[in-house]
Amino acid sequence: MKKITMQQIADYLGVSKFVVSKALSGKEGVHEATRARVIEAASQLGYFAQKNRYASAKRLMEAENLEGKKTVLVLMPNIRFQNKDSLYWGKVLEGISQELDNQGLGMIIMSESKGEHIISALNPQGLLGIIGVGQIETSLLLEVRALDLPMVFVDHEDQLIPCDTIFANNMDGMAMLVNHLIGLGHRQLHFLGNSSFSSSFRDRWIGYRQVLEDHDLIPQDRHDPMLKLRDIDSRGYEEEVTLWIKRQKAAGKLPTALICANDHIALTVIQLLTQLGVQVPAKMTVTGFDNIADAALSKPTLTTVDVPKEQLGKVAVIKLLNRVANSSTIFEKTLLSVELVPRESSHALEQITQETLF
Repeated sequence: MKKITMQQIADYLGVSKFVVSKALSGKEGVHEATRARVIEAASQLGYFAQKNRYASAKRLMEAENLEGKKTVLVLMPNIRFQNKDSLYWGKVLEGISQELDNQGLGMIIMSESKGEHIISALNPQGLLGIIGVGQIETSLLLEVRALDLPMVFVDHEDQLIPCDTIFANNMDGMAMLVNHLIGLGHRQLHFLGNSSFSSSFRDRWIGYRQVLEDHDLIPQDRHDPMLKLRDIDSRGYEEEVTLWIKRQKAAGKLPTALICANDHIALTVIQLLTQLGVQVPAKMTVTGFDNIADAALSKPTLTTVDVPKEQLGKVAVIKLLNRVANSSTIFEKTLLSVELVPRESSHALEQITQETLF
């Protein structure tokens, strides 16, 4: 296959090679519309597909012979509350740190969303590879990709960056949860989240929808406002959810169970319901997903799905080392099993004493 060059992309678009270079590296000075055109053209021409020149076992041996250079770069930009203090992302980072320590490797954490100056200061010869954690902008990924190091993503994927990815089995986990609620007698269920927020949220919505369809139940319309919650991490959706609960309550159309895309949403929704006089679980079942520490400490304790957060990080390290040693194998998407955790926030339908059902 003939190599696709930046000059060919430039000729294809009628721009300079300099513009293409800056656009693909994520550097400033290129209009966003132009950057989007360059990335799209590069993808269509196969530029990214040929860039899988990952390090071989030789690089691993070389790095091991460089004293103090046995290091993995961890990308976890501090967006969407992705940081070491997060009840979710902090646990993933702990898993990465523990496994790297077990392997005798060091770690550099990059928390900036713009990496131009930091990356230029790195010594690629001292890095074994890169682990990306959570949501990361494509422009940053394209920039670090220029280091020509193997990469593994945790809870994230990018069509322009082919690499190994690690996820919890979000779809099956949500299916377990919804089947559990249907087994408790619930038929009026409602999903709260935003499928465009992340790949995990999308898969959780798909798992929810599939189970309802399997039971001949009709999921809510895709234009439903509860499927488009905004500012999820900062709880910017509280007013909208409050108004929705009031409308449903006034119309006598409150669902018997609310299925939230993660624990943070569920815990917030329980607070809002309580303020509006809808007690959980006496009058409403509410469930979450992730099993963060607060889920077991809340009143009532939260029914959820346990995501093996530390294990996500540990498996990412193992995958990265396997990729370093076996650069030619096909990329894999690994799904880790999850577990249903029934707690106080979910009741059987016959126990719920709502004033008005459908």
